[in-house]
Amino acid sequence: MAAENKPSNSKIKTLAELAGIAAALRKKGKKTVLCHGVYDLLHPGHIKHLEAAKKEGDVLLVTLTPDEYVGKGPGRPVFNQFLRCEALAALGVVDYVAVNQWRTAVETIKTLKPDVYAKGSDYAAPEKDVTGGIEREREAVESAGGRMHFTDEITFSSTELLNKFFNVFSGETKTFIEDFRKQYCLSSVLDAVKSLQDLKVLVIGDAIVDEYHYCRGLSKPPKDNIVCAQFLGEERFAGGSLACANHAAGFCKEVRLLTCLGAADAKQEFVDEHLKPNVRREFFIRPDSCTVVKRRFVDPVFLHKLFEVAFFDDHEIPAALEKKICARLEKIVPAYDMVLVSDFGHGFITRRMIDIICKKARFLAVNTQTNSANAGYNLITKYPRVDYVCIDEPEMRLAAQSRYGELKDIIKTMARRLRAGRIAVTRGHKGSITFDSKTGFHEIPTFTDKVVDRVGAGDAFLSVTAPLMAAGAPAKLAGFVGNAVAGIKVGIVCNRSSVEPVPLYKFLTTLLK
Repeated sequence: MAAENKPSNSKIKTLAELAGIAAALRKKGKKTVLCHGVYDLLHPGHIKHLEAAKKEGDVLLVTLTPDEYVGKGPGRPVFNQFLRCEALAALGVVDYVAVNQWRTAVETIKTLKPDVYAKGSDYAAPEKDVTGGIEREREAVESAGGRMHFTDEITFSSTELLNKFFNVFSGETKTFIEDFRKQYCLSSVLDAVKSLQDLKVLVIGDAIVDEYHYCRGLSKPPKDNIVCAQFLGEERFAGGSLACANHAAGFCKEVRLLTCLGAADAKQEFVDEHLKPNVRREFFIRPDSCTVVKRRFVDPVFLHKLFEVAFFDDHEIPAALEKKICARLEKIVPAYDMVLVSDFGHGFITRRMIDIICKKARFLAVNTQTNSANAGYNLITKYPRVDYVCIDEPEMRLAAQSRYGELKDIIKTMARRLRAGRIAVTRGHKGSITFDSKTGFHEIPTFTDKVVDRVGAGDAFLSVTAPLMAAGAPAKLAGFVGNAVAGIKVGIVCNRSSVEPVPLYKFLTTLLK
């Protein structure tokens, strides 16, 4: 049946069905052409591209990225995969449509084995492809006996059209982005992030294993006033300094982690398995405690935290162990371009260690966290000198002992006290404020309102903004990238995965294109 006479819904297939159709067409000597993309907003550029692609063969197959892998930033996709399929299937030029099963088209190409894989002219220059995907797709199609073809038709930007006409962002965010674009172009922001590769980073801080025990709430027992829940499953994540090291390792080739595990229950095998290969790890074993574990009981439907049990000893580490760590710090701290301290206040980082780090670090970035175990006792003021402070607003106010004072005044006061040239204060749904002693304040809004899990968002913000600050990137640019990182991170359950460069590049492209 000719494509133009088919009902639209008959064109929509599963990927397995489409693989069978493609194989049958090859046996009949028909030449298949494959196009792949998001197609979130079907526009004339897409239609011209598809028409040009169809001319390269007999049958046009179109696959699209599933919702979960779109990764184009806030509010995307605007149209879900079912609507996107229907829109494509309604075009006469398209013969079959299917939703991809993977993050990229590589496995799809290997499955369908098209004679021609067609992309738009904006993909013809591999050096401009921030994902590196085009070359992998070329290899996949050529290995299956096909060829790559670039159409040369009029192009439009779905991202630009959606940003402009579909109210993806609030008015405040739109205004900020428009002003930011006037100061920084996309390539300058991407170049700043890519330039971090050669930075040598030392991460020091508490190792934490986060556990999520998923539970379903039950009815109240008739005889007791207790909460009852049915256990459904569990998941473990590498948190604290482990998460910081993993985030940083995605952007910096050389990352070293110095941390402490407990002798009673070290969990070293788990930690080793969940650190990236380019994280050089150095573990000290605390004889009087276990490795810090934070066990949260979680409703899996909306990830509501019901209850938490923490396993740790927050007394300072034994003197003999402290002596060993201090000797090591004296030797290795000066060798790194940046030292990132992730201080959760669980007894690992002592005053003596702080003194060495502050004196020896070339560039020192510090985050001190206030949590239920150390409220009021783990303040940034423990550090006599910091180059870059990154904490949230309540932690900043607590450190300054100013509950209701003007935040910018507090930041200035703390900058002088800590001799900090740069400060970032994260503010949850209000975004962040960055401060540079030379350029002043920069208020940056959030870039997403879809929050899956807030745990670890601050660590991700710190781990990418700190190298940027150390590399001399403008504070406004660093804060902008940091909010993009946080926007990605709140879509990830705890530390199930790190924020990686390619999704960040796509997110930044969405914001600035």
